[in-house]
Formats: sequence, C-alpha cells, structure tokens
Amino acid sequence: MRFRDRLAKGEFVITCEAGPPKGTDVGPALEAVRRLAPYVHAFNVTDLQSSVLRMSSWALCALIKREGYEPILQMTCRDRNRLALQADLLGAWALGIENVLALTGDYPTLGDHPDALPVFDLDSVQLIAAVAALNSGKDLAGNELEGKTDFLVGAVVNATADPLEPHLAKLRLKVELGAKFVQTQAVYDPEAFVRFARAAEGLGVPIIAGLIPLKSAGMARFMNEHIAGVNVPEPLIAEIERAKTKEERKEVSTEICARIIRAVKPYCHGIHLMPMGWEDVVPGILELAGINP
Repeated sequence: MRFRDRLAKGEFVITCEAGPPKGTDVGPALEAVRRLAPYVHAFNVTDLQSSVLRMSSWALCALIKREGYEPILQMTCRDRNRLALQADLLGAWALGIENVLALTGDYPTLGDHPDALPVFDLDSVQLIAAVAALNSGKDLAGNELEGKTDFLVGAVVNATADPLEPHLAKLRLKVELGAKFVQTQAVYDPEAFVRFARAAEGLGVPIIAGLIPLKSAGMARFMNEHIAGVNVPEPLIAEIERAKTKEERKEVSTEICARIIRAVKPYCHGIHLMPMGWEDVVPGILELAGINP
C-alpha cells in the first residue's frame, strides 16, 4: 500500500531517515534500508543534510524505489533556484518518486563547504506552492506542462517552539498551499507536543512526530546549542550521562524514545525516526513503544 493511501486511511505510519553516501558507494545506505524495511512504511532521503556534501537525494530515492520500497524526497531551497527546483521535481516524478518533503535548508556555513554560495530563491512555503503548481499542470510562471505531477507534498514544523503561534501561522499557510502531511522536528517534550497537536487539530492534516535517538549527553547539548528547533531537557541529558558504555547509552536512548512515543502516540498520526547511524536501535524502540508495523 502506498504511503499516501496509508495516511488517507488514518493508519499510524512509521517513517525513517535514509542518508545518501558521501561518495558513490550506495551499498551501506541500501543495506540499512533493507534492514529497516520490515518496520518502516517510507524512507525520508535527506538533501545535503547540515549542508554537508553527499549524493543527491533524488538519486538515492530512485534506488530505494527500485528496491521496492517507498521514498520521500527531501528537497531544500538552499542550493537551487526555482528553475532547478522545478526541473528536479519533474525528473523525480519521471523516476517514480511520489512523495516530497519541502524544507528551506541549513545555511552553507554550517557544512563542509562553508564558502559555497547560498541560493534561497524560494523558501519552503514557496516550494510547496511550486509543487502544487506542477501538480496542476503548470510551472511557477504559469506555463502549461506536457504531463503533470501528482506529488504528495509534506511540510515541516517545530512542534515544541515557544512561542508556538508564529510556527502555527506558517504551517497553516503551508497547508493552504497544498501540504498534505506534516513531519515535526525532533520532539523531547511530550507535553509541548500535545499542546501543538491540539492547536493544529483544525488543520486537518496528518501529523508525524519526529525523534532523534540520543547517542550521548554531548550530542544532546550540541543539538541544543546549534540545531534550531531542538530542545533536549536537562533531565533527559542526565539520564544519558549516567550511562557509561555505548551499549548502555543505546539502552537508555531506546527507552527514552519509546517513552516519548508512548506519550505522543494518541495525539499524532505517525512517528518519524532519525537514527543518524543508529539504525540498529529502531526495531527495539518500536517494540518497546508497543508499535508493530
């Protein structure tokens, strides 16, 4: 069953990030996808995450599709103008890619090519409008296409922001322009997520709660300082800090993720896991959370 059909039926979905390689060896990335496929309904393929050079998102999406699994093409506005964004979208559709997640993108100075020039011709709101235009059979300039797309387009939101209203207002606009599902940035405060979910209930789109397993206390503090929209509470950092070995940290992180999932599950339509190299913890997280895809 297609990802869009699962959402339409109200099924609780599991998505997981898949990172393209920094090079041409796609073997490890595809092997990770194969291992997780029994637990995951669709794979979000990152687009030069953190502004670090990697293989293009659409290329790994096409390979995942060829393997028989469903990709979600992450597309950022950082590196391409509106011509290139639309061209890549048309090409992705021709390759059988049906799902797109629209993001603005991190600034290049955060990555491994800090001298790269940013583009940001469009932002994530305008990119959603561009996808809607292609779905209607026209480009952003209003020109007719020879064959149209039918993408399921998703939006991203910081669900635990304070104040929340500016983020809700932007999300409402994204939904009005065509977003059909929402994935949140990493959630570590279930109470804040529940407040968001109740406030966003009237939007009428499925909300998928994001979660990054915490590898260490240092990683948690780094995300708090450097990643916009992520806030790991100090009590969770202390839990991780008490674990002395990598295996202990995996156990504690798995338990924390499962605990958060159990708390937010009644208020969302799915979970988006971003394992960042810890793919082996995903089955345990879902099992402990009581989820059996």
